Amino acid sequence: MIAFENVAYSYGGGELLSEVSLRLAPGSFHFLTGPSGAGKSTLLKLCYAELLPTAGHITLFDRDVHGLDRDEVAMLRRRMGVVHQDCQFLDHLPLTTNLTLPAAVSGRQAEAADLKDLLDWVGLSRLGDALPPQLSGGERQRAALARAVIMSPDVVLADEPTGNLDWEMSLRLLTLLVELNKMGKTILVATHDLNLIRAAKQQIPARVLRIAKRRLQLAGADL
Repeated sequence: MIAFENVAYSYGGGELLSEVSLRLAPGSFHFLTGPSGAGKSTLLKLCYAELLPTAGHITLFDRDVHGLDRDEVAMLRRRMGVVHQDCQFLDHLPLTTNLTLPAAVSGRQAEAADLKDLLDWVGLSRLGDALPPQLSGGERQRAALARAVIMSPDVVLADEPTGNLDWEMSLRLLTLLVELNKMGKTILVATHDLNLIRAAKQQIPARVLRIAKRRLQLAGADL
């Protein structure tokens, strides 16, 4: 689905990532760890072609990103759901409208029954008419996940989705990600929370990757 081959990325005159090789197979679950500034967010942006590699090759669904035009990138992104670290919404629009924006942009209409099921799934069924500023941090993160999956993507990429949540809310969000994985979705989560990783590994065979010294490594048994 997503494959890196000897990928490098330079930023501000210095190399942030070097010789990165990675394959996200269908139905796999990966965690991405590493210290702040190591390049976790950058790697995720490379995964959905927000950034292009300065060396090496990235293929998205068997297409080399260097050969894609803007429309082709947009089409491939419909097969991906992204949960950004800051999970921004349009504050003047109710939650239901915010969640259906990806479908509207792609020219599709979200079915009312599907939207209800999605709100029930993330535990926000009573907040459909609420404005984003009225939501708590945990509710915003669950809403961001709902928005990311409304198009039923093949891949879900999440950047520090539990960074501002307490442990109970973190586990609740993890449960939703695990459920998606059990439905066959490919999941990649960037996080610094080792307890979250340990909780996931008790439920699914998650693979843990670590960025260290610009390179991607398979984390050891210490996790």
